[in-house]
Amino acid sequence: MDGLLILDKPQGLTSMQALARVKRLLRIKKAGHTGTLDPIATGVLPICLGQATRLAQYLLASEKRYEAEMRLGIETDTLDSEGTILQETPVPSDLSNEQIIEALARYVGPQMQQPPAFSALKIQGQRAYDLARAGKEVELEARPVEIFSIELLSIELPFVRFSCHVSKGTYIRSLIRDLGQELGCGAHMSALRRTQAGSFAIDQTLTLEQIEADPEAAKATVLTLEQMLEELPAVQLDEEEARRLRQGLIAHTLQTRAPETASEAEDIHRALDPQQRVVALLQPSPQGWSIARVLAQP
Repeated sequence: MDGLLILDKPQGLTSMQALARVKRLLRIKKAGHTGTLDPIATGVLPICLGQATRLAQYLLASEKRYEAEMRLGIETDTLDSEGTILQETPVPSDLSNEQIIEALARYVGPQMQQPPAFSALKIQGQRAYDLARAGKEVELEARPVEIFSIELLSIELPFVRFSCHVSKGTYIRSLIRDLGQELGCGAHMSALRRTQAGSFAIDQTLTLEQIEADPEAAKATVLTLEQMLEELPAVQLDEEEARRLRQGLIAHTLQTRAPETASEAEDIHRALDPQQRVVALLQPSPQGWSIARVLAQP
C-alpha cells in the first residue's frame, strides 16, 4: 500500500506510538509520520505508507494551523502542562481582554523564535529533550518563523484559547511562553489541536478507533501518491521522457524545458507520465533539472 493516511492523533500518545498503532492495525511494515505532534497535542498527523515514506521530507515544510489553549500564571520547564512547574505568578486583576487581543496581534508576522529546550531538535547529535531530561542546560538558537494569523477564540481567565496559522518550524509552546512573558504573568500550553498540515485538514482524518473498527474502510481513504503531491507544480512528460526518467536519466527534451528563473528553481516539481502517474520529483535550477526522487516503477 502506497499513499497517505491522515490520522487524528489522540492525546497521550507520542507520534511514534500513534504510528506504531496504525502499522499494527493495517498490518503494514513500512510507514512514517510527517511533522511530530507532542503527546499533549491532538489532530492532523499525516502518515506515509509504503513508497510514500520516501516523500515525507517534502511534506515537512508545509504550513500548519492550530487551535491552542494557554494557561496564564504558571510557567513549566516543558512549556506545557506535562512539565514541572517553575514559577507561579498571579494573573493581574486588571488584565483586560483588549490587552490580550493586542498581545496576540503583536506576534503576527515574521520573527525570530527560540525553540523549547524540550524539543526534538539536535545539539551536536543529541536530542535537546534528552539533554534537558538529564538536567543539562539547553540553549537553542532563535530561528526565523512566521505567524500568518492569530484569532482569539475565547477568554476565561486564567485560560485563553486562540487559533493560528504558522510557518514550518513554529513552536506553539514557544509562542505561548512569549505571550505569557509579555502579559507579565507567564503561561504554558494547556491544550493543542492541529487542524491542518499543508493541504491536509482535520475533516480528512481517521481516529485510531475508526481504523481498528474497520481496517479495510480505513485503507480506502488512503490518498494516492498523486493526491498527496497535487499541490506541487507539475511537469508533463511524454512516454520517452517518462521511460528515461524511470531509469534515472533526464531526456534532452525535458532538460530544455527546465525553468530559468530563480524563484521557479526553488520549487520541487512532480513529473507526470501521460497516464498522470507521478514518475519522479525534480529539482529545477537555472542549470537544468536534477532528480530529487524517482518514484514510479517501469
